[in-house]
Amino acid sequence: MPYRSVTLLTFFLAALCVPSAYPQAQADNGPALTDREKMLLDRIEQLQQRVSALESKFSNGGSPAPMPAQTAAAATPSNSSLAQPAQSSSATPEKSPLAFSDGTTLNFDFDGYYGYNFNHPIGRVNLLRANDVTSNNFTLNQVGVIVERAPDLSLHRRLGYRLDLMFGQNTETLQGGAQNEPRPQVYRNIFQAYGSYVLPVGSGLQIDFGKFASSLGYESNYNKDQLNYSRSYYFNFLPFYHEGMRATYNLNSKLTLQYWLVNGANQTEDFNGFKSQAAIITVKPTKDITWNLNYYEGQEQRDVAPALNPGIPASPTQPGLSVVPVTTPHDGRLHIIDSYASFNLGPKWSTALEGDYVINRIASNAAPARVYGGAGYLHRQLTGSLALNGRFAYLKDKGGLFSGITQDVKDITLTAVYQPFDGFQTRLEYRRDFANQPFFLTNNPAILVRSQNTATLGMIWWFGGKQGSW
Repeated sequence: MPYRSVTLLTFFLAALCVPSAYPQAQADNGPALTDREKMLLDRIEQLQQRVSALESKFSNGGSPAPMPAQTAAAATPSNSSLAQPAQSSSATPEKSPLAFSDGTTLNFDFDGYYGYNFNHPIGRVNLLRANDVTSNNFTLNQVGVIVERAPDLSLHRRLGYRLDLMFGQNTETLQGGAQNEPRPQVYRNIFQAYGSYVLPVGSGLQIDFGKFASSLGYESNYNKDQLNYSRSYYFNFLPFYHEGMRATYNLNSKLTLQYWLVNGANQTEDFNGFKSQAAIITVKPTKDITWNLNYYEGQEQRDVAPALNPGIPASPTQPGLSVVPVTTPHDGRLHIIDSYASFNLGPKWSTALEGDYVINRIASNAAPARVYGGAGYLHRQLTGSLALNGRFAYLKDKGGLFSGITQDVKDITLTAVYQPFDGFQTRLEYRRDFANQPFFLTNNPAILVRSQNTATLGMIWWFGGKQGSW
């Protein structure tokens, strides 16, 4: 309570107490007080004692404690879903033993699935999928170990770090391969590893250095935080991670700016001498709306020939480092314009929209390849533990930049999420992919069809000290 309010309350009670002396005198020299008069006098005495206690508290402490300052990390743009899947009905979560006193949290994640493709594809392969790539197979999709100590200016902590280790089938998707990493085996199990420092500039300018997950595209890595089990085409197409520097600044509670200077898209080690850049704007006009506008630009072609499966190096250096230049033109640029917004429509409904435009040239004078389209999401919380989530995505692949051929592809996905308590989810999902060209596999390698239908049962376990989205 502000001190001014305490003072006004004191004057008010004092005014009440002045006339109360008259009945007291009557008690000494006249008729006895009524029960109502005695009750009022007792209530006034209790209020006077509370006011005295409040005055004593504020005279010793000065003023109420201020709200903790927001750190730059707290408003770092993220592509995690604002509308979480089904949540536990527990009101106040217990403090985890994996949340340590210095702010460090230790976290674990296990994600597996069984999927079935009704096309019976050769090799049990689901095309155009990111994290449910196999059919008729019990799959260990992802095991994650996350250690984090985020900066927190309210605790005078400017330094921070994060490490995400990843194992399982999804590592083959998210950790890059020979197409974009000079030596993918060196960094295979490190999904994120970066250090942070908040410079004393304005509200705090956070600088991150290392390998970090990309915020291009609405969807992100950890399944527990996503609306659907499978991922849209745009998650599969846009970059998964970057290596370099990232600067984040909160202008206020509604606007955050971010700038990247990185090796490239999905490149822990650069395979050309060009550094890519990105500008990220996050706007939160209300607590229920978040809008991201992202622009990325870089060169994504090699300037040296790959040295895959390296043996003994020919030069006195590490295995796998190539010194053989390419002879084809490789100075073309990649441009990505990506935007997405999420809307919380109340305690049971939320939605999100994403739009993308991508253009790439292998050489500066080459014909461009383009990808554009978008996705829409809808979340409905049926009960405290059960949710229903839907997605529709459309992608126009002009020049085969995504799928290898010029075509239009679409997906319709419906996912039921059951979370009986915090730390466990099971997901049942139906998805239909369809294209305007024969593209999807069947059990006959010579026959391609224009659609594939899959059913997936996913199960996710997680525990640790980190709260909210990972």
